Amino acid sequence: MDGRDALNAAANVGGAALKVKAGVALGVAFMVFLFFVGILGGGSAGKAFADSCGDRGQPGAELPGGEGDTGAQNPGPELRKQQIENAKTIDGVAEEGGLSGRATLIALMTALQESTLLNLDHGHADSIGLFQQRPSAGWGTKDQIMKPEYSASMFFFGDEDGSPMGLTDVNGWESMEMWEAAAKVQRPAKEYERLYAGQEQPAREIAREAGIDLERQGETTDTDETAGQTGGGAGEDDAANGDDGPGECYEEDGAGGGKPGEPFHDGNAEWPAYVKNPRSTADAIAWAKNEAETGDKDWYRMCLAFVARAYGWSFSGVNYAIDHYKYMPESQKHDQDRNPPPGALMYWDTGQRAGHVAIYLGNGMIASNDIKRVGYIDVVPATDIETKWGATYLGWAPPYFPSGG
Repeated sequence: MDGRDALNAAANVGGAALKVKAGVALGVAFMVFLFFVGILGGGSAGKAFADSCGDRGQPGAELPGGEGDTGAQNPGPELRKQQIENAKTIDGVAEEGGLSGRATLIALMTALQESTLLNLDHGHADSIGLFQQRPSAGWGTKDQIMKPEYSASMFFFGDEDGSPMGLTDVNGWESMEMWEAAAKVQRPAKEYERLYAGQEQPAREIAREAGIDLERQGETTDTDETAGQTGGGAGEDDAANGDDGPGECYEEDGAGGGKPGEPFHDGNAEWPAYVKNPRSTADAIAWAKNEAETGDKDWYRMCLAFVARAYGWSFSGVNYAIDHYKYMPESQKHDQDRNPPPGALMYWDTGQRAGHVAIYLGNGMIASNDIKRVGYIDVVPATDIETKWGATYLGWAPPYFPSGG
């Protein structure tokens, strides 16, 4: 869940399950399982009726590694070119279909949340493409979905038989809040719906760079045929409860953890002698708290970069938070232990490829990105990652960065 770290540390990742094909800037996608969802399942998320049972809309799509690229909202020149070209393609499909610039903006917000507006060939379960759409959920074949024109058309117009449904199948989409329109198509759990709203300004900036007219008037409007339809092939309440209507409910991949919502208590374990960082534990905690109080919107989907920076490193040396825990020495992985010492790194399986990591501050509190304000650091109860994101707690480990730099 850490785009900047991924960009700075791609060369350090190993393992057959994490094969990354270099050159996304050249249009080559990657072959790995990703978190979340794909994050959504059919539009900036990507889903219609048979998706991943309510985890859509969570942050987690990662930017691939690339020298000089620095994050999802500041990806560097090469990846930015890819985002701009994909934005132009999406807008071209919307304009050809007689849709307004508002439709384009909704689609860009969705694709940024789902794939960082990159045509990824991986995602949670079988989610792929700009909108992380799933072949198993009726969005098309893998070859079809990997074509940006096709995936954009499906996001806007859905399938001919109405399942999956697209944006234009949502009654009143032109007048409702844009994040709400995106959520009607994507159907994330209710607590994640507003995350699309956080993508509006980045989407507008990309549209400006791409020369897209977001004020364009559309040639089509809602009709009586769409009255009462809310997208996704099932009622909104069903989606929030994990009921995907006529489709199959896919179980999430990931290890089990403690009971969600159980309190965390301070432990008193000491770090091994080989755990050495530029900053002490006390200084790292103080830095993290200060970032929550005074920091800017610098940490969108960059949890691993944040914890590494807190301990004084420029990068962690690992692409994804969940892999940082996976590669931790076995003796230092405290699986499902809800008694971390202050300064420990806590890890969650979010259902997406990247996972999540945060710094434990003590008294049951953590410093985490994106949990209250997208892109910012906030101090919140550690249980919020479970109760608000629906993530599974994996355990804690010392702040060990053997590949950090």
